[in-house]
Amino acid sequence: MNDRTMPSLFSLEGKNAAIVGGGSGIGEAVALGCAEQGAYVRCLDLNLDGADATAATIRDMGGQADAAHVDVVDGPAVSEAFQSIADDRGSLDVVVCTPAINVRKPLLDYTDDEIDRVLGVNLKGNAHVLQSAGRIMRDQGSGSIILFSSIRSLVVEPGQSMYAATKAGIVQMVRAAAAELGPSGVRVNAVAPGVIDTPLTAPIKDIPDWYQAYGDRNIFKRWAAAREMAGPTCFLASDAASYVTGTVLFADGGWTAIDGRFTPPGM
Repeated sequence: MNDRTMPSLFSLEGKNAAIVGGGSGIGEAVALGCAEQGAYVRCLDLNLDGADATAATIRDMGGQADAAHVDVVDGPAVSEAFQSIADDRGSLDVVVCTPAINVRKPLLDYTDDEIDRVLGVNLKGNAHVLQSAGRIMRDQGSGSIILFSSIRSLVVEPGQSMYAATKAGIVQMVRAAAAELGPSGVRVNAVAPGVIDTPLTAPIKDIPDWYQAYGDRNIFKRWAAAREMAGPTCFLASDAASYVTGTVLFADGGWTAIDGRFTPPGM
């Protein structure tokens, strides 16, 4: 049992965090949240300009951060990015992976290229993150890895087949990695958001009825801001979650509790 006081349990002071997808959306919000809790943050993103901007914001508010380019589909590049943090900082304590892509269309209309793209980023990319971070953390005997699943791991709708499959797959990878890495002191968990205002969901705003329907189908009757995912993620990263592993934290405004559903236009 951890004997630290309750406020300090939530602190990330002295921890070194890698936020994959830190250049925008949920990843940006999580990077800022980890920095506010005292962590050194390296923002990793396919969009280096976005990652640089997030790191600059953290430094402007008095935190420690820098940025680097990474493509989660490139396994060796992911390993190199994480090892660089461990070498530079002496440890890799927290890794969060947020990137995902979605091709919204009926299953029967998917092309092989579209299937490869969604599975490649959402499953293969997260597998690379788990492998690379897991090896470093296993050897150092500690660490917290947090992947991003979704409400779509449980509930689906027309047009979400490949995306939903990958988000369910992430849950099972998290559980397996938690079982395998737990004896080495490494925790692995997932956050499952509901409807969040991010670049990934921006096209939905162009269809007001669709956007409103999603907001209406959760308990709070609204979309979440990306910032609202920082708290659940920072909790899982912190010592306050020292006995939490292999689990999925649903941050969905109660969507899955009431089984919210809407059929998008054209589906």
